Amino acid sequence: MHLQALEAALQSRAVRADGARLAALLADEFVEFGSSGQVWTRAATLADLPAEHFCPRSISDFQARWLAGDVAFVTYRSVRHASGALPAAASLRSSLWKWRDGRWQMAFHQGTPVAV
Repeated sequence: MHLQALEAALQSRAVRADGARLAALLADEFVEFGSSGQVWTRAATLADLPAEHFCPRSISDFQARWLAGDVAFVTYRSVRHASGALPAAASLRSSLWKWRDGRWQMAFHQGTPVAV
């Protein structure tokens, strides 16, 4: 499914490090409730994500539900694999995607920590 590919892209090093690609995927009103408890706006995400210490991630248990013809709600489990001093971590993820201007954009995202 296309939305699963977009979620995977947002977890990839190539997209996370590319401000233009991030900007195309995040809606102007984007907000994230991170698994760390921090709230991220679009501006903060675009400023901070390209400079993060990247850790590989994987997605499982992906599901998409249509809320309207142009709005989808997706859920999945994400695992951040251990990298350097950062241990592995898992979270349940949910995103709200909207179809705008001929492309999907993420308007909301939330991560809830769970046991690895």
